[in-house]
Formats: sequence, structure tokens, C-alpha cells
Amino acid sequence: MSTRPETLDFLLDQIGTLPQVRTRRMFGEYCVYLHEKPTAFVCDDQLFVKITDAGRTLLARPVYGQPYPGAKDYFLLRPDEWEDREALCDLLAATAQALPLPKPRQSRAKVGR
Repeated sequence: MSTRPETLDFLLDQIGTLPQVRTRRMFGEYCVYLHEKPTAFVCDDQLFVKITDAGRTLLARPVYGQPYPGAKDYFLLRPDEWEDREALCDLLAATAQALPLPKPRQSRAKVGR
């Protein structure tokens, strides 16, 4: 089962107050970026947030899951847990702040040399 468009629309509405939010389709699902940092995945109508100490302090009882087979664990939030907009935004903002900026990708011309 893949993520329904209305699920992604609801998530984006909930986190729309966060600055520099964007999504990108990946692996048939979606990656959520905050400040150009890949912070979470939306897969099968569930939100998988990268695990950080900052995020762990905001979750009373973290649940873990994998967005796809063979992936490392992430915090798992089902759509019914997205109702608290403030808590969701706080979790994503704290997670993004704790993550390093991604390393710049090399151009394909340099990779083949």
C-alpha cells in the first residue's frame, strides 16, 4: 500500500507553519525535508521520523518502525497521532535542528573519472 495523496496533504497542512518544508517523491513514497535536511519519510500512510536525542525527549513513549525493508529504525507516527499540530511541528523542528546538513553531492561528471 502506498501513501494516499490526502494523507500527504493532511501532513503538509499540519506542518505548514514550519519554515522551509518540502517533500520529494522517493522510492514511490515521500521524503520530508526541513531546512534541506531529510528529516522524515511518509510511507504507507505513516510518518517515520529520524531518531535523535532531541526527538526522543519529546515523545512520551516512542514507537519504532522501518519505512522500508532493510532500513534502520525511525520513530513511527500513525496519521491519528498527527492531530496535535504543535507537538508534531515541535518534533520535526527539533529533529531537523539536531541533524547535520547533508554532504554536497558530487556531480556525475566527477564520479565517472
